Amino acid sequence: MAITESSYVLRFFLSIWLGLKGAAANSGVNRLCRGLERGVSRLLSGSVLWNFAWREGVVSRAWGSSLSCRLFTAIVNIPCAIVKVIWKAGKPVWEDSLFCRLLTALGGATFFFLGLFMTVMLMAPHSSWNNTYALMGAVALTALFIAGSASRRHYRLELDTLGPYMSIYMAFICLALLGSLSTRMSMRFFAFHLTSFLLVLVVVSAVHKYEQLQLMVSLAVLGLSVAALYGCYQGYIGVEVVPSQQDMVVNAGMPGRVYSFFDNPNNFAEQLEMLLPLDLALFLNCRWRGKVLSLLSLVLGVVAIGYTYGRASWIGLALAVVVFVALLDWRWIPVLLLLGLAAIPFLPETIYNRILTIGNTQDSSTQYRFTIYDTTANLMRDYWHRGVGLGSDIMKKVFQTYPTNFDGSYPIHTHNNYLQMWGETGIWGILSFLGLLLWQLKKGVKALRAADPKLRRMLAAAIGAFCGIMVIGLAEYTWFYPRNMFTYWFLFGVIAACVKLAKAEQPAQA
Repeated sequence: MAITESSYVLRFFLSIWLGLKGAAANSGVNRLCRGLERGVSRLLSGSVLWNFAWREGVVSRAWGSSLSCRLFTAIVNIPCAIVKVIWKAGKPVWEDSLFCRLLTALGGATFFFLGLFMTVMLMAPHSSWNNTYALMGAVALTALFIAGSASRRHYRLELDTLGPYMSIYMAFICLALLGSLSTRMSMRFFAFHLTSFLLVLVVVSAVHKYEQLQLMVSLAVLGLSVAALYGCYQGYIGVEVVPSQQDMVVNAGMPGRVYSFFDNPNNFAEQLEMLLPLDLALFLNCRWRGKVLSLLSLVLGVVAIGYTYGRASWIGLALAVVVFVALLDWRWIPVLLLLGLAAIPFLPETIYNRILTIGNTQDSSTQYRFTIYDTTANLMRDYWHRGVGLGSDIMKKVFQTYPTNFDGSYPIHTHNNYLQMWGETGIWGILSFLGLLLWQLKKGVKALRAADPKLRRMLAAAIGAFCGIMVIGLAEYTWFYPRNMFTYWFLFGVIAACVKLAKAEQPAQA
């Protein structure tokens, strides 16, 4: 802080910023925006449709006191209850044991080890990574948390905090496994869902203070930064052009797309889209040393996502930033849009040309997606109600019973998160999935008012990032690469943890 105060350059820019901020606050545009905000608020408050969508649903209201909630939460917490009883019975012995005290202390820092898990996962080269490591890590983190709960009365696995739709969703995941056309082929993918569920559960249960959340997210961003640095290095030295990843005619002159540690450029770009907004929140929340590191990470990430040439992820990241700004102060949206337009002339030519191909129906990848959607429609006519079972393996096998694509190949997945979930779990599975996502986003937006500034920025960033990856899911099956699936649910857990912390602040504010 002393360096900041003694720096004439920083003081100069700070004075300019404060001057612009003061001028904006007293400007006619600001008064117009405030009037518009009040008008929209009055309009929405009188809207039956808005009030219906915004209200707390019957299922959500009844969940906390319901028998199902108490039963499921009690079942999940059986291990915690057992270790608490054991600890209480032999408390003098356990407290005298260095190993037991160390184990419970480490259990109290599960959030830190979860952050380390994310760091390692994001830094692991594709050739060295095995998805079994993720399941082992999730189980180990859960066990560590359970061990830490032995000496902490209020520590428990907070399934109830995740609301009713998480339990409903997981129930349909289990039913999709049991009803799969090949349970053996679906078992591996059930392990991915179980890993994701445990990650969400540990995130929301292990975080009790904002500082813990920030440290956990910072460690995840650290792993992403290393991946981004390697991606920038690949962009600098160049990588081989893979014709299957880009239309060689429409994208003539475009260099090879970087992929860092993730085998495929789209996988890498999706990781960047999900975590860069959290890095932006860290930049705004940290002190000056943290701001420097976060800014460096942001620059690396933005350059790296540019080198991926992932159009869907560019759109997703842009949406994430817009949502982030809108949730904090929507009046800055016009400024953000103007800055975006002003930046277009400064974009590298290859990136500018790639942007122009968005929506181009002559692009082979766009054509191929629509062909896959047509083939998926054949499958849906037969399995829309029950699904074929978990995983792209069984879906690929079922696709082979239908006519091929125009090139004689069969799809390996639907190229769309929602079609894939529908095809795997059936109509009730996709409805529970959508209900879970929309419920959590609504809870997150509602919690913004109660959150303090730092928590509000982190929550807004997480919501923005999640909106971005949801949009990407319209054009990509983002879970085909399981590491992306794990980050997806980690991000979901961050939103849930922020909502939990915001609720905890309400009594204190009252």
